[in-house]
Amino acid sequence: MAKGYWIANVEVHDPEVYKGYIQANAAAFAKYGARFVVRSGRHTVIDGKSRSRQVVIEFKDYETALACFHSPEYQAAYAIRRPISEGDLVIVEGYDGPQPA
Repeated sequence: MAKGYWIANVEVHDPEVYKGYIQANAAAFAKYGARFVVRSGRHTVIDGKSRSRQVVIEFKDYETALACFHSPEYQAAYAIRRPISEGDLVIVEGYDGPQPA
């Protein structure tokens, strides 16, 4: 079964308040088995535009990724992030098909 992923690009306008978001989202991520694959490391924009933070979070499947976002635990955390940042979030199903040889 293909995994599910959150792919987020975020610009944070208040880093102190954002720390509260990080603390608050931990409950939802633990409940839904989230695993950070990318968490704002070094990056180079090759094409197009980006924001200062890139995050990729892995879940056991697409349905779990969606459920985490819609959970009361995450929505409480999201309410902290929304007013102090702007971002793009895509929830996507992974690929389990053949790979290039």
